[in-house]
Amino acid sequence: MFKLFAVTSVLILLVFSLVMLAEGLFFERFYRSSKLEALDRGMSQFARQFKQIEADEFKVSRLLGEFMNEHDASVWVLTRQFQRNAINPYYIVLQAANKVVTLPIPAEGMTTDEIPGGIRFGGMLTVDGIFMDEDDTIMQPVDFQPVDQEPEQGLTRVTGKVTDFMLPEQRSYNPLYQDALADDVLKDWNGQGVPYEQKLQNGSKFQQSWKDPWSGVQYAVMMQPLTDGGGSRYLMAMTSMQPVGEAVDILKKYYIVIAPIILVLVILFSLIYSRMIARPLITLSRTASRLARLDFTGQPEIRSRDEFGELSRHLSSLSHNLDAALSELNRTNERLQEELTEKLRSEELRKELVANISHELKTPLGIVKGFAEGLQDGVAAEKRERYLSLIVNETDRMNALIMDMLELTKFEVKAVKLHPVNLSLPDLAERASASFARQLEQKRLELKLETDSLEIWVQADPRRMEQVLLNLLSNAIRHAVEDSVITVRIHRSYPEQITTVIENAGPHIAASDLERIWDQFYRAERSRDRKSGGTGLGLAIVKHILELHGANFGAVNTNEGVAFYFTLNESKGDA
Repeated sequence: MFKLFAVTSVLILLVFSLVMLAEGLFFERFYRSSKLEALDRGMSQFARQFKQIEADEFKVSRLLGEFMNEHDASVWVLTRQFQRNAINPYYIVLQAANKVVTLPIPAEGMTTDEIPGGIRFGGMLTVDGIFMDEDDTIMQPVDFQPVDQEPEQGLTRVTGKVTDFMLPEQRSYNPLYQDALADDVLKDWNGQGVPYEQKLQNGSKFQQSWKDPWSGVQYAVMMQPLTDGGGSRYLMAMTSMQPVGEAVDILKKYYIVIAPIILVLVILFSLIYSRMIARPLITLSRTASRLARLDFTGQPEIRSRDEFGELSRHLSSLSHNLDAALSELNRTNERLQEELTEKLRSEELRKELVANISHELKTPLGIVKGFAEGLQDGVAAEKRERYLSLIVNETDRMNALIMDMLELTKFEVKAVKLHPVNLSLPDLAERASASFARQLEQKRLELKLETDSLEIWVQADPRRMEQVLLNLLSNAIRHAVEDSVITVRIHRSYPEQITTVIENAGPHIAASDLERIWDQFYRAERSRDRKSGGTGLGLAIVKHILELHGANFGAVNTNEGVAFYFTLNESKGDA
């Protein structure tokens, strides 16, 4: 750390010393050359633009003002006899009540302090002055924004909206005073015999320094022809060199005062810098040690945007990736355990399914065999018809079981396709209810159909929905107590939602069985009593059909018994 501190301090002091030396030796020269080069380029560009607009005195005036503001210089257009053209580069144009008044800002007799600040396009301005033309459109301003109620004697007051202006901006010292020095410069040079006329008339550029005897300010003056081959006009520009000299002198005094403070700051910053470099290295070493112990819980300890921060983030990413890899291995092991458990469960379900099928087929086969043997043994004639009827009934039961199993298999392998149409759900419920007239009569049951309207239409497969209603009605009848009412309610539960509820009066279903009743071969009766009939597959088939229709469905216990429900989307079309 000490070596880094020493090297850093020496380097900073060396750089600072070189900067001080370079500024003392070259700054003034660099400033002068840069300013004069910029001024020379600006004059060349001015000459090209002047050729295009020299016939328009207003545009020439604006061009002069823009040049002077951009280069912080005074500029004049001279005649062939080196007389200054009376062009005011600065002006204000007012739209008075019934005319346009131009206010040229004179270079002599006015200072920039007399021009009010905040002049803007569209603003109102009041000026007292003297009109310089017969049409009263050019006024020499004397007093801006006068406070007197009436103008002084001999002055005229004009109030109007500012439509255009060009005023001194970003100029040093008093620009209006500097803009009036052209005649003094030429008079001095003529007295000293400076050969500017000869060079300019030969088409060459001329550059010379000039010192104002009154203010003592040093100026750089540049002149060039405005037309090729000498021409009839010349461009003269002058810029002050005073600011750079003062700046260099102040810099030298400033360095003497600031040098001890800079020395202390260099030592302090070098110490801080060396600590900034060493501390991240120690932190990175600690992070690497933690990774070596397979500790991936740490967060990035360096949050800067430099190389140390990037390295710390890379180590943090490595830590997270390793942690994620180990976590993924653990999750994979857990999934393998879950899959093994699921496989064992599937095997148990397969065994249960085989047992269920065996049970469902064994019982009717045993009954058929018993009655068939009775017929072989020659039972009494009055029992033969009853035996044959029972054999046919059990055969029908096995056939229904096999057909339901085939139907369920189709649903499970996604081999069933719906053919939806617009159908009337109340009509479909009435037709399905008519199929159970005999069973209802045997158990002395009453079936009620309650609906908001007979014109309730849904988009569904009619054959499959009839199968749903038949299975749910059969289930309701099978478990209903005698002399009770089975209610079928069809109503709008939500906008464009039709809910069908089939409710019977009978024993409740245990809460733990409400979700499992939709599984194949699942019966809520633990004794598997065959008196209630059914194959144990009806509700499983209903579940698959309703899922294909995207319906919500379920079963709930009511005060009187159990209600099965399902919801379909309403259709506004006709059948």
